Amino acid sequence: MPIVKVYKMDGSVAGEMQLSDKIFNAEYNEPLIHQAVVTRLANERQGTKSTLTRTEVRGGGAKPWRQKGTGRARQGSIRAPQWTKGGVVFAPKSRDFSKKMNAEAKRNALFSALSKKVADGELIVVESLAVSAPKTKEMAKFAAALNLDKKTVVVMDNDDMNVILASRNIPTLSTMPVAQISTYEVVANSKVVLTKGAVEKIQEVYGA
Repeated sequence: MPIVKVYKMDGSVAGEMQLSDKIFNAEYNEPLIHQAVVTRLANERQGTKSTLTRTEVRGGGAKPWRQKGTGRARQGSIRAPQWTKGGVVFAPKSRDFSKKMNAEAKRNALFSALSKKVADGELIVVESLAVSAPKTKEMAKFAAALNLDKKTVVVMDNDDMNVILASRNIPTLSTMPVAQISTYEVVANSKVVLTKGAVEKIQEVYGA
């Protein structure tokens, strides 16, 4: 079982924590992680774009000029694609981009992503996370103490509004409750910070 250090908010070491092999020491499966990320991004697409083809554009019922004798190219409708305000060739239409991924595959992708972060030293566990007021400088001090200079997601075991509000003005820092953790959030960030309570909840939910 992997063992990681548990830090305090000031960057000092508070102790160590043993992590579950099932969740934090799983085999790296890049294709499965890729599938999970693609599924997440596809499901976020609205698919509401739509333009009109030449059959849907209003007007153009009459032939603009006779077929022969004008010296101009023959035309059948002013709503043909080559005309201004004409229809669009192969016009994009509304469609559903959503994909499906079974629950077990989703879990394994998450385990693989978290395990990769542990192996690369990019997963940090903090004893607790709390600020006295929703002030950016307190979270900035926390980020500096733990060298969180790259894109980082902080996963909390509670919805502490002071922490959430204090993090909003830091471009490289985002927060989320442990219930919303996903493969995408793990791989989209350079570092993942978990509170000790969040780790315990993850291990409890996934039966580790």
